[in-house]
Amino acid sequence: MAGLINIGFGNAVNTAKIVAVVSPDAAPVKRLVQHAKEEGRVIDATQGRRTKAVIVTQEDHIILSALQPDTIARRFSQKDDFSEKGVIDE
Repeated sequence: MAGLINIGFGNAVNTAKIVAVVSPDAAPVKRLVQHAKEEGRVIDATQGRRTKAVIVTQEDHIILSALQPDTIARRFSQKDDFSEKGVIDE
């Protein structure tokens, strides 16, 4: 069952749709974001702050977050840990 993780500032993403969480510093990621902006597939969840993580979804949407990729990954894995332990009812 899908769940949501907080990606900062009250924004959440469906965990079942996440393909990758990457740093925006590499040139290929910058090109990916630029192409997605041109095609209208970018969701900016940074609230005007610097982009620190780029989330790629199954539907080829690109989500920009002001949280570090490791923070998002930790939240993702903690959600899985809670699910496995039966703390979260799905």
